Amino acid sequence: MGTQNDAMEQGGDLAQCCTRQRGNATKYVLLALLAVAFLATGGIFVRQSGLAPINTGFYRMLFSIPLLWPLAYGRLHRLSAKQVALLFVAGLFLAGDVALWNTSFGYTTVANANLLTNLTPFTVIPVAYFLFHERLPRLFLPGAAVTLAGVILLVGGKASPVPGNYYGDFLALAAAFFYAGFLLIAYRLRDSIESSVIMFVSAFGGLVGLFAASLAVEGLQVPQGWNDLWPILALTLCVQVVGHNLLTHCQGKLSVNLSSVICLSQPAIAAVYSWAVFSEQLSGLEILGIVVVIAGVYIVKRQYSAKGTAAEGAADAVAGGHCGRRGWLRNFAARLRPQVRNGRSSAAATVEE
Repeated sequence: MGTQNDAMEQGGDLAQCCTRQRGNATKYVLLALLAVAFLATGGIFVRQSGLAPINTGFYRMLFSIPLLWPLAYGRLHRLSAKQVALLFVAGLFLAGDVALWNTSFGYTTVANANLLTNLTPFTVIPVAYFLFHERLPRLFLPGAAVTLAGVILLVGGKASPVPGNYYGDFLALAAAFFYAGFLLIAYRLRDSIESSVIMFVSAFGGLVGLFAASLAVEGLQVPQGWNDLWPILALTLCVQVVGHNLLTHCQGKLSVNLSSVICLSQPAIAAVYSWAVFSEQLSGLEILGIVVVIAGVYIVKRQYSAKGTAAEGAADAVAGGHCGRRGWLRNFAARLRPQVRNGRSSAAATVEE
């Protein structure tokens, strides 16, 4: 009985020191795809905005705060000072993503910007492995490669790797790293914080970052009328309040590697929007790219069955080597306790005899 209790205590220690396992249920994959569908509307509204790109991002953050307040109110008192600081940093990362991505359109092609910005998974995957000890299923990398191949088929025909685009290409690639930083912080904090609180508090960090960037690069602009306001309001509602908020919610249910690959479907959804809204024609190669993207996401999702995730979590718990020095010491102490108890029992039996 004592051994069973020790095992339970050891499992509790492991659960506390390791990142909580996600179930990766299909319904949350579909919700994440819905979130990405809202995020993909961003390009439409940025193109319609009468303000400069960074200013558009600044007002998107500003207008999101009162909209997120009713969702986050009543939960803010649970935050520690460390969590608030991390959320502020997450907002700065998101501000960097918004500023760099929006600005990149002025220096490179839309195809280049979409392709390079969506390389986020290839930053998230190695960082998640070293920070969170996220193991990759056997066919994860092939599935991610198929998804990326689909994105290349989709936008590669329009990509233009010429020296005149290199600066904009660099900005788009840098945006991918900033967005990866936001995803990783949000993923870690979703163990204990609701998505609406994450988005509300991080918006203040984003507001500070985009305000500074607007002043430094474009000068602060003020919307002059409804034609300036409606694209920003639509951008705020679709991208910040619904898209990012819903994706952050799903990060509490999905592996960060899986959710980052799902984000690769954004160019495919954006291409469909461009066809529907701007009457842009889709070539056969682009349609093939969309199909390949869907196939790649399906392959990756198939690697994350609930049973497989539970088995991997149990294997990690048995291995016991991935929770840092404190976790290793707890495991070692837990293994010693039965031996100490057995020794004491034997000694007591000897005295009684």
